[in-house]
Amino acid sequence: MNATTHAPAVHTHRANPAKASPLTGLGALVRLYGRISRRTIIVWTLAMLVLVPASVYAMKEAYPDQGALDARAMLLDNPSAVMMTGPYFATGQYTFWAMVANELFLYILIPAAIMSVLLTVRHTRGEEEAGRLEMTRALPTGRLAPAAAALIIVTLANLALGAAITLGTLWVGGELPGSLALGLGTALTAMVFAAITAVVAQLTEHAGTASGMALGLLALAFMVRGIGDVIDRQGSWLSWFSPLAWAQQTRVFVDLRWWPLLVSLAAVVVLLVLAGALSRRRDVGAGLRAASAGPRRASPALLAPGGLARRLVTGSMLAWGIGLFLFALAFGSLASSLTDLVEQMPTIQEFAPISVDDLTGSFSAFVLMMLAIGPVALIVSGVLRMRTEEIAGRLAGVLVAGTSRVHLAATWSLVVLLEVALMQVLLGLGVGIGVWAATDDASWIGEMTLAALAYLPAIALFGAFALATYGLHLRATGLAWLLVIFTALVTFLGDMLGLPDWVKDLSPLNHVPLLPSVEFEGLPLLVMGGLAAVLGVAGLLALRRRDLAAG
Repeated sequence: MNATTHAPAVHTHRANPAKASPLTGLGALVRLYGRISRRTIIVWTLAMLVLVPASVYAMKEAYPDQGALDARAMLLDNPSAVMMTGPYFATGQYTFWAMVANELFLYILIPAAIMSVLLTVRHTRGEEEAGRLEMTRALPTGRLAPAAAALIIVTLANLALGAAITLGTLWVGGELPGSLALGLGTALTAMVFAAITAVVAQLTEHAGTASGMALGLLALAFMVRGIGDVIDRQGSWLSWFSPLAWAQQTRVFVDLRWWPLLVSLAAVVVLLVLAGALSRRRDVGAGLRAASAGPRRASPALLAPGGLARRLVTGSMLAWGIGLFLFALAFGSLASSLTDLVEQMPTIQEFAPISVDDLTGSFSAFVLMMLAIGPVALIVSGVLRMRTEEIAGRLAGVLVAGTSRVHLAATWSLVVLLEVALMQVLLGLGVGIGVWAATDDASWIGEMTLAALAYLPAIALFGAFALATYGLHLRATGLAWLLVIFTALVTFLGDMLGLPDWVKDLSPLNHVPLLPSVEFEGLPLLVMGGLAAVLGVAGLLALRRRDLAAG
């Protein structure tokens, strides 16, 4: 008799697949994913809880009476304004809350959609690419449990975001039905993009590609909605091809109707079913679209200094650059509506640095300052991409090949800076072309392109600060994003909220002269350039002293 005959049976969760539930371990995974993402969800929720009522309050201060509201409504006759905001409801009498629905709702929907995309990728494709999903599924875990846990976490995050928006709107006087529709519409729209992300995550094996595809579809939805609303100010047939339009078509605070949200709900269900069907057609860690093996030898461009940074960063920079350029064109073309707006609402100078003596110049300079937030965020994102590569373990392979970490970080940061500088020039060019189209004065193209260069020292300072935090500690990089968020708050709402000058001066962009409406001052730019150099060197020295993938 063989000794193995009496060996006890080994019982595992795989021993009897027929009795195993596909959702085994769901509760544990929900707790795990919730723990991983709790800070992200809390930050997004608190941001909405603060920024939505702050924005509504700022709008109340800027447009205190019907005359100011009527002047604001005049801007919506401009196709560029409709493209950047939303459909024009309440055409008979433009009320304050109609303005909130028409002009603020879109800029609540977009951040919520971005959050959903990033969270969904993090807990689906990101887990697979890192190899953690395969380890998880080797434990007592059902086949559907990881995907269901990811869906639950994203749903809870969007419900929290929607609740924060509803509470924030109620706080500043919004009516209950409209506030509920605003929050629910935001949550459902974000869930649509979460479901879209779940579908595209089946196509590729890389988290970065999946998030890029999903964000690209968000940009496409923005453009389709914008063009559709330009065709018909209250939304044309084309608008309905954009998930962003479904929430806007509830006509919240104007003529509330709930049924468009059923379109969002149906889309979520259909897309999730599609994502589930596609997931069964591929292996764990793989995508339906097989990744290219690539050439046997690296190209000279990839082997050149900064080649890796160009390969990983340039694609996203190009995509965002195109989008920001189109925004610059649209904002610049609004210059044709300024005279009537200022005549109807002279108090606008209290809430924005716009001068009646140089209306077009001061407006164009203000637009350029707002648009500069884009390059600021992108240079921080580009520099901190090194953190992502380091945590994933890919950066170690480059260093093992003989490249020093200081050399790699220096060339990487330089590549990001040069690409962002080119983008900033394109923003100035876009604003100039837009103003030219509005005023028939081609000289604005050159003036605004030169004015855009004044922001480069401040932008470089943000990049250097990101590099310094990265070199100091991996967890310290969040400080770089806090500075970006603070700067955006000061830029967009600082004057409206009446922030004291010393608070606004903490933003580097506040020290850039608003060219071409003011005289050029070189000293603040030299100081910011010097600080950028010092912080960059400090970051490189700190990086040389710390261990890889550690603080």
